Amino acid sequence: MSTEAIPMYGWADVDWTKVERNVYKLQKRIFQAEKHGGVKTVHNLQKLLLKSRSAKLLATRRVTQDNQGKKTAGVDGVKALKPQQRLELASELKLDGEALPTRRVWIPKPGTQEKRPLGIPVMQDRAKQALARLALEPEWEAKFEPNSFGFRPGRSSWDAIEAIHKMIRFKSKYVLDADIAKCFDRIDHQALLKKLNTFPRLRRQIKAWLKAGVMEGLDLTPTEMGTPQGGVVSPLLANVALHGMEMMVNKAFKTYSNKGFYPPTLVRYADDLVIFHKDREVVEKCRELLSQWLAQIGLELKPSKTRLTHTFERTSEGELGFNFLGFHIRQYAVGKYKSGRNRFHLLGFKTIIKPSKEGVKRHYQKIKEMVDRHKSSSQIDLMKDLIPVIWGWAGYYKTVSSKKTFNVLDNRVFNKLWVWAKRRHPLKSKSWVYHRYWHKRGGKGIAFSIGSMGENDYRLRAHAEMPIERHVKVQGNRSPFDGDWIYWSSRLGKHPLVKGSKARLLKYQKGKCRRCGLLFKSEDLMETDHIIPKHQGGKDSWSNLQLLHRHCHDQKTALEEEDIKVVKVR
Repeated sequence: MSTEAIPMYGWADVDWTKVERNVYKLQKRIFQAEKHGGVKTVHNLQKLLLKSRSAKLLATRRVTQDNQGKKTAGVDGVKALKPQQRLELASELKLDGEALPTRRVWIPKPGTQEKRPLGIPVMQDRAKQALARLALEPEWEAKFEPNSFGFRPGRSSWDAIEAIHKMIRFKSKYVLDADIAKCFDRIDHQALLKKLNTFPRLRRQIKAWLKAGVMEGLDLTPTEMGTPQGGVVSPLLANVALHGMEMMVNKAFKTYSNKGFYPPTLVRYADDLVIFHKDREVVEKCRELLSQWLAQIGLELKPSKTRLTHTFERTSEGELGFNFLGFHIRQYAVGKYKSGRNRFHLLGFKTIIKPSKEGVKRHYQKIKEMVDRHKSSSQIDLMKDLIPVIWGWAGYYKTVSSKKTFNVLDNRVFNKLWVWAKRRHPLKSKSWVYHRYWHKRGGKGIAFSIGSMGENDYRLRAHAEMPIERHVKVQGNRSPFDGDWIYWSSRLGKHPLVKGSKARLLKYQKGKCRRCGLLFKSEDLMETDHIIPKHQGGKDSWSNLQLLHRHCHDQKTALEEEDIKVVKVR
């Protein structure tokens, strides 16, 4: 792989197929070397990756094109780089052990009055962090525990929920539902750097990011602990700091030799975790062990969000079931015809996972506020804002038992829209108002819509229209760096947030981008594109649609706009 300076040709002229292939080959070698315990080989390969032209280009593209925060500036005010500026940034990119302070931004925490601090690095530091992450991630993906799911490629909250379902579907258990207090803000720097155990140059650079400080207005505050949320590498560093919990719990109970004893099981998503076991004493002991282990890296459990409960029986604290990642998980007593069963006998209960009450309440409150803001707006403007909120929320919960919740929400949304519609026409009859805003849709019921309904007319899609599809949990210690792209591309097409049209295009294109020919990865942003643009007479038919990477779509759109300008000049 070439390590020479990046030539100053056009950004659109970069062979991204070759760039991604080069980077992935090295990452795969790092992953395999770590699996075989070759520490020196891992470090040598990481140094090679950090120097490579391909890695610098890819890191730059991720923070200046693919990242959602590409238009958010750091303390230097730099944002939304042009193609030539991207090339210049990539050519100058190197880990020099220096870092500028992050810009402090406060964002609200959902469902509370608290605010979460966000640290926005400057664009150059973001690119350096992306480069460092390219080298570190495959090493740690080979180390991370199988039941760690947060902020990892190819893993999601649905995998964590499915893992929990598999653990409790045949047996009721006690649960320690724990939350780590201000995890990102309190991680001990020395403990984290010791745990990273990387080579000096990369260690100095990571230490510089950790110690860079934050600026709020004109005030500079030093950072003595924690990793600033908002950085590209921060989620990976937090996962590194928390790595080892599952191993610690298993090791602590390894000496138990009672017949039929099984060690407790732990599932972690970022700083949220749950521990399961059939014996209450074991779970209580896990709480003590966990507190001691967290103290070594400067962290502690949050008392207000850490509780002991049971999946089926009410505990002495009055708790039954638990919430995790916006889902409510518990077991319900049912008769023999609805009972869960294993191969030997009826269980007497059924494990049901559904949206949490708090999540439903927040979602409906958001819809209410949105409708109230559109008192004077047109129907189509209201629908444009409501559709992504309703469909996005339903898409998140479509992998569990959500149909009843969806129907309840649809009734409440209808009542809210009915009040909105009547207010707009106080002198009209109820029948007139109803037929003005609600129309039949081709034999499939009635919907809040524009005009008489055909199959493709603009309408408000209900929560209950979202089909329930069970998510397939990622296998064990699988990683996108293991090289099995048949497995990973097939998983991507079944991802809960991939729309039906995208899943169909993924299957038709065999998991590859039509422009660059590369397989889509789980972290890639995909966009549906018209092969023949609409302004040239292209239609919405399947034969005229293709799935592209966001950056490939941007390049295609730019070329089409240039062609339009040339035609206008002629």
